[in-house]
Amino acid sequence: MFYCLCQPVTAIAASADEQRIGSDEDDPSDVSQPETDVIVVYGRALEQIGIAVSGSQGTVGYADFETLPISRTGELVENVPGVIATQHSGTGKANQYFLRGFNLDHGTDFAGFVDGVPINMRTHGHGQGYLDFNFVIPETIERIDYRKGPYFADVGDFSGAGTVAFKTYDTLRPFAQVTLGEFGYYRGTAAGSTPLAEGNLLLAFDGTFSNGPWVRDENLEKYNALLKYNRDLGDDRFSVQLNGYHARWDSTDQIPERAVESGLIDRFGFIDDDLGGETTRFGLVANGSLGGAEFNAFATYYDLVLTSNFTYFLDDPVDGDEFQQQDRRYVFGGSASKTFTVTAAPLPMKLTIGGDLRYDAIENVGLFESVGAVPTNTIRRDQVDEFSGALYLEGEFDLTERFRAYLGVRGDLMSYDVNADLSANSGSGSDTLLSPKAALAWRPVDSLELYANYGESFHSNDVRGATISIDPASGDPADRVPVFVRARGAELGARFERPNFTASLVGFYLGLDSELVFVGDAGTTEPNDATRRYGVEATAFWRPATWLTLDAAYAYTDAEFRDVAPGLTEIPGAVADVLSAGISAAPMRGLDLTMRLRHFGEAPLIEDGSVTSDPTTLVNLGAFYSLGSLRAGIEVFNLFDANDADITYFYESQLASENTPVADRHFHPVEPRQFRFSLRYRF
Repeated sequence: MFYCLCQPVTAIAASADEQRIGSDEDDPSDVSQPETDVIVVYGRALEQIGIAVSGSQGTVGYADFETLPISRTGELVENVPGVIATQHSGTGKANQYFLRGFNLDHGTDFAGFVDGVPINMRTHGHGQGYLDFNFVIPETIERIDYRKGPYFADVGDFSGAGTVAFKTYDTLRPFAQVTLGEFGYYRGTAAGSTPLAEGNLLLAFDGTFSNGPWVRDENLEKYNALLKYNRDLGDDRFSVQLNGYHARWDSTDQIPERAVESGLIDRFGFIDDDLGGETTRFGLVANGSLGGAEFNAFATYYDLVLTSNFTYFLDDPVDGDEFQQQDRRYVFGGSASKTFTVTAAPLPMKLTIGGDLRYDAIENVGLFESVGAVPTNTIRRDQVDEFSGALYLEGEFDLTERFRAYLGVRGDLMSYDVNADLSANSGSGSDTLLSPKAALAWRPVDSLELYANYGESFHSNDVRGATISIDPASGDPADRVPVFVRARGAELGARFERPNFTASLVGFYLGLDSELVFVGDAGTTEPNDATRRYGVEATAFWRPATWLTLDAAYAYTDAEFRDVAPGLTEIPGAVADVLSAGISAAPMRGLDLTMRLRHFGEAPLIEDGSVTSDPTTLVNLGAFYSLGSLRAGIEVFNLFDANDADITYFYESQLASENTPVADRHFHPVEPRQFRFSLRYRF
């Protein structure tokens, strides 16, 4: 269970009777409210000193990103300082994430939660830890809690680099919005809550359609829905929700540079015109507190069909290298925790005991050769049952009025049963892992707190790799992988807080054991060496005036393989520099302006560092004007029309006109400058 170590984001009203949750109804630009009614509190400005246990954790509230131009849902995670979300395929596919020198693929070391539900998919058809936030409706998110590093006992799998948790609103002022944009972009959203049976019922619906700037239209159709009921019961509370999501799309994947440079295809062109996907997700979620204990329970149905082709005609010069991945499963689980405050002991302390359970019933996870997006040959097809359970204990001690200590330990058990189409790759087993955590927080003066952290965590491997004996594609013997890959991290940090100004500075180290991983795109295992990463992160948030907000975040990471041959230490995809900055202003009543800068530097693409990606810099702009209950907005993405890449890889591929494979950079371009116009009415 992910619980927030930070204060919730609220809007502080002029009197206690008027205090409300910080939602759309608290918009200070609403001219229907007196100017003195509400002061918007930005999540990044909330006090963390005396509450946080590391310098790299925090909260982002809706007020922080309400007017932030977001072109796709996954970019919500970029509200976490130092995180980059890119895309190398269609909109309906999970984003590619980068954090602390990790190319996290689709979530291998980055844990994500929505209302307490773990979103990363284990033993997934496309990639381990597959983290798809596309089912989220951005306007329903009340806050984003983030924590970096393996320092917290209540999270385990995939949490080595960081953890992000979305919390949806319990109450929301009703609104309806339409958005129109270039390249056939249409979006309609409606959401709101109403009192019901001494509680509140929230409904939200969203539909998005887009062709994108691609030569081959994306034909995106995306539908989202959320139904949530919550009720307070004195000191207790509960909520239950049903969420649903369905999308289908045609995709333009990464393309070889040589095909563009030769004029064979356009920069937004394609090689294979059969690529795309379809996905469905339904979730039932319950959250609440009872007698001081927090609990969460969930049930999820998930289905994905994804057709890709990265090497074109390298393996099959006649029909091509197209392949299809399938994943259909049910996921059940929950968590519970209780915190005890102990004052009679020699040292005042808060003691938390908790645990979580999860069961993935994977009916079909498969890899197929395909032609025209129709499977023609099964490479591997499995049924998998995967169960995990964990218990954790953590204590926070007040050593003095200004000196706190945190100690935690987490024990994880994972068991699995793989029923493979090739009996030699079937099997079952289990494994356990113990992960200690420790932290110190010292406040030398009221406005400054210093932190020291150490922790261990892990990501699980695809359990098909734990039972494999034979490579299903080649028939060669295959190496098995361990179930757990341990991560060890340490961090020194400082946090400075003054009225209207906060800043943090941290230095970190993170090491991972030998990373034998199961590669879903190939159906077999691929060994990677042990790694180490160290770096520095700095953030700042400043409100020099009530109408002006500035923020910036910079992260630098040095990432290398350990114990490898000299000259082969570079980690492909490890971005060294990440910079984000923004300015938000309300220069006149009803007008909100936002400009955001997003930059990530070059990264090595092969181990000797001889080939690198190019830096990418984007600037987005948003302008919104409110008049009574009506708000009009314009968003400009890629303001300066940069011709950069969203993501770049280096590998061998072969075009239909080529007789031999060619090692080349393959890239997915950022989308060109585009405008979107929106109109929102609040009831």
